[in-house]
Amino acid sequence: MQRSQLKQTKRWVIKIGSALLTDDGQGLNLNAMRRWVEQMVALRDAGVEVVIVSSGSVAEGMQRLGWESRPSAVHELQAAAAVGQMGLVQAYESAFSHYGIRTAQILMTHDDLASRKRYLNVRSTIQTLLDYGVIPVINENDTVVTDEIKFGDNDTLAALTANLIGADVLVILTDQQGLYDDNPRENPNAKLISEAQVSRKDIEAMASPSGGALGKGGMYTKVMAAKRAARSGTATLIASGRQESILPKLFFGEQYGTLLIPDLEPLTARQQWLAGHLQVKGRLVLDDGAVQVLKKSGKSLLPIGVKSVEGNFQRGEMVVCVDLQGQEVARGLINYPINEAQKILGKPSHQIEAILGYVDDESLIHRDNLVVNE
Repeated sequence: MQRSQLKQTKRWVIKIGSALLTDDGQGLNLNAMRRWVEQMVALRDAGVEVVIVSSGSVAEGMQRLGWESRPSAVHELQAAAAVGQMGLVQAYESAFSHYGIRTAQILMTHDDLASRKRYLNVRSTIQTLLDYGVIPVINENDTVVTDEIKFGDNDTLAALTANLIGADVLVILTDQQGLYDDNPRENPNAKLISEAQVSRKDIEAMASPSGGALGKGGMYTKVMAAKRAARSGTATLIASGRQESILPKLFFGEQYGTLLIPDLEPLTARQQWLAGHLQVKGRLVLDDGAVQVLKKSGKSLLPIGVKSVEGNFQRGEMVVCVDLQGQEVARGLINYPINEAQKILGKPSHQIEAILGYVDDESLIHRDNLVVNE
């Protein structure tokens, strides 16, 4: 996709980060929110369906509770999110109602996307809202989330949302102009990358590894979000939310921010769901032969090609497959629990029944439940 083609796109996921939504940590910046809403209404008038992924609930809750610094205790973060989410949703609803547009709140945890049934339900709900002209406002459900079920940052949530609904474009609005070839906060000579293919190996190294005081992302998570979004053929724009009328400018192809172009074959809908599993329960180390089979033939993973297994997984849980150097090759849903997988690794499939007393499947991971890295 080129910038000139952006005005032909029909579905955008727009992620707005905490650094933009809050006024130096003193609650929501309502004036800024109204300006973005005005721009999103302009996109709607141009025929674009808009889905918002919005940070800001914790920061707003901190302000309402009179806290000057972000707490580290989980129960305090959850309390702040619960209080702040009220103000966040109220602000969006108020701003959009000025244009006669309704909004809907959707709070998700990783479990909502890891469960195939709930994944499909969420997708149907968002599609229905869009069909009725409602703008979904999505956030992580920080009130109930724990380390085991959290996305980690809203950049990741935005990318998975783009996969979920098959968005044409993911826009990540941040307090930076885009992706630079070096950290612009430390190097005044850093150059903005206007366009790059998402598969470029060096773009991860260009990204800063940490975010600000309120945000959890940093540029690295935005680059990784672009890579995830590319699984569904979604292009990603990383741009400054402080640039006047940034969304219409991006829509009409003006040279702002960084456009990360998907240049790999999109995954099928089921593969996107599998690839979106962030909570991995184990690891399989493959020999060179198995790696080549997975990459070139698209076959199932058989136990004979596995050197070792690690983790604590049950049948049907997500595991990653790595080569002998530890690089991820694939991930998928395992057919056997770890105690049984350990017994049959390195063995030919016809011996499974003799070893375990039964055979559920001749493969450790069936090709229908396997996603191979490009």
